Amino acid sequence: MARPRLKEKYYNEVVPALREKFQYKTVMQVPQLEKICINRGIGQAVADKKLIDVSVEELSNITGQRAVPTYAKQSVANFKLREGMPIGVRVTLRGDRMYEFLDRLTTVSMPRVRDFRGISDKGFDGRGNYTLGIKEQIIFPEISIDKVKQISGMDITFVTNAATDEEGMALLKGLGLPFRS
Repeated sequence: MARPRLKEKYYNEVVPALREKFQYKTVMQVPQLEKICINRGIGQAVADKKLIDVSVEELSNITGQRAVPTYAKQSVANFKLREGMPIGVRVTLRGDRMYEFLDRLTTVSMPRVRDFRGISDKGFDGRGNYTLGIKEQIIFPEISIDKVKQISGMDITFVTNAATDEEGMALLKGLGLPFRS
């Protein structure tokens, strides 16, 4: 099987550029993308259990990997929530699937967002990881708009081994994430 296009770009273009910019002594010091975590909280799942199954199916179609439900750790009476109830869906992508998803996200899905002018650079956590919120799941071409009963968003976290936000930003920019200038 051929390497994903973005993985080739990382090794051929991004690594030399980052090495030159940050004066790394070896290639092993260059930060890399370790995983992409996609999380989707479903508050209405307390009332309707079918929403979890629909979300698992949608997230699995989007990522190409089976999503798993997440469960409440505590009971909250005000939200009619009991410990152990399913309240969300998540999936973690690594390796080739991660690069394939990132490629589809930047080239196909993000341009479909209405009035898109780039993503904010405020989602960094201080350690080079970046979290991005998406408001509608219908920006992904894998989702059929006719079958969607409820529009909901998701959080996408890019986990890197970069030491600083500046290094993480340079890595993600090199991989094609369209940050606002």
